[in-house]
Amino acid sequence: MSLSTVEPNIQEGIEYWNTQPASLDGVLGGYGSGSLPRIDSLGSRLFLLNLFPQLSTVPSAFCPLDAPSDPPRTRALDVGAGIGRVTADVLLHLVSDVTILEPVESFIQEALSRARSSTDPFTKNAWRGLADGSKSVTLLQGTLQDFHPLKPHHARFLDRIGYQPPRPADEIGQGFDVIWCQWCLGHLSDVDLVAFLKRSNESLKKHPKALIVVKENICSDNPDGSAQEVFDEQDSSLTRSDMAWKTIFKQAGLRLIREQVQEGLPDELFVVKMCVIIQSLS
Repeated sequence: MSLSTVEPNIQEGIEYWNTQPASLDGVLGGYGSGSLPRIDSLGSRLFLLNLFPQLSTVPSAFCPLDAPSDPPRTRALDVGAGIGRVTADVLLHLVSDVTILEPVESFIQEALSRARSSTDPFTKNAWRGLADGSKSVTLLQGTLQDFHPLKPHHARFLDRIGYQPPRPADEIGQGFDVIWCQWCLGHLSDVDLVAFLKRSNESLKKHPKALIVVKENICSDNPDGSAQEVFDEQDSSLTRSDMAWKTIFKQAGLRLIREQVQEGLPDELFVVKMCVIIQSLS
């Protein structure tokens, strides 16, 4: 097994991202103006719909024939959310209420600005459902190391925009249908990552469709098939191999039920894999 002897340092990671612009290009490493954002978002939406067809908002092969006419509201958590790209382009297309968590000041402020401007229906690229109040976004600033999805008191509350529940206290401890983790978990050490995934599992709603999605870069396993981790000094993060991820999931008491490589991304990038994990049966 070839695991990194250097652990990510959260403050060094934040300092690196503080040097990047709060834009698509900034959060996507210079790939924000090409095809990558659209390919990535469409791949994520289709992946989630295949697993959770009840989220389909239009008549389609994904939507069950017996779907209720007034379905219950659904909740998603978007961690390491950057400027809110996944929330805007994936989650708000499928769920009712999204909570964003992001540690970098300039990124979360840009997400806040985009969400607030989306309450104007004439805003270009407005986030879906905020202008008519049918959907909501709650913005929190904080790190994953300190965050518990059911007890977010370590995170700084910035705003809730869009739909306002008649009894806000009813949402406390309610849990999430989807917890989405993309291009951020490399900033956690193995110990912190296992602990965060355990807390995330505790925070899922108690129904069989509730799930955690991990969408991350994947490096190669070692030639003998054992796990490998590659440390990036520039942003103080780890890229984990397929076996490294599966070991982490097992240590967190979670079961991998679906995995899929994101097709269509530039060849020079790491392979990106989407994994769905739920509580282990054992």
